[in-house]
Amino acid sequence: MKIAITGKGGSGKTTLAAGLSLLFSQQGKHVIAVDCDPDMNLGFSLNFTQLEKITPIVEMKSLIAERTEATSDQGAGYFKLNPKVDDIPEKFCPEQNNIRLIVMGKVNKAGGGCLCPENAFVKRLISHLVTSPGEVVILDMVAGSEHLGRGTAESVDTFLIVTEPTQMGINTALNIKSLAKDLGIKQIFFVGNKINGQQDLNFLKDNLKENLIGLISFNQNLSAARGSFKFDKNLKEEFQGIYNRLNGGNNE
Repeated sequence: MKIAITGKGGSGKTTLAAGLSLLFSQQGKHVIAVDCDPDMNLGFSLNFTQLEKITPIVEMKSLIAERTEATSDQGAGYFKLNPKVDDIPEKFCPEQNNIRLIVMGKVNKAGGGCLCPENAFVKRLISHLVTSPGEVVILDMVAGSEHLGRGTAESVDTFLIVTEPTQMGINTALNIKSLAKDLGIKQIFFVGNKINGQQDLNFLKDNLKENLIGLISFNQNLSAARGSFKFDKNLKEEFQGIYNRLNGGNNE
């Protein structure tokens, strides 16, 4: 299963990505957790040790130059758009508790969609991950669908859009859904986060109308942990519900 998770900043994308990664791993699945967000908080949320020793993919300048055969380190020359990437996860990305963490990092160029060796390498690696059979891949994306070209997007099984019960959150979520549909993603669902009572639930249902696959309550324990994810009883039940619907296909 290949799952891309997105939403506006602060909506809880990384919380959902971490929780689902842990849940899949606890079910005996090998998980590749991919941090595509420039803030790079997924490893912290998953309680990975020695995060300071992890080099983001885009900072592997020598490797990228070698694999893309770039003729200029400024990105103005020629480079391969389909470099070898299949060995990257095992060689360069740590694994802990049956979860392999890949940190993409931030491309320090003007415009997130720049045509440069680093961006080409990241896109090629993501394409390889979502088109390879067998493993669970969970992508913690930036807001929207950056890094997902049309061919890659069509290989993603499910696009989860996280939203808070606010009008700004709803507007962003619906805009992301429209972009995802334009890319050919077939399964697009919403997850409501930071839900505090029936009023919040009604607001989401009234505005999203359909495809609300799960809800995550506002959780004081998770807030106090400042991003480091740990299941308590309520969270486990809520995430288990999302997990079951992703695996059971019952999305009414």
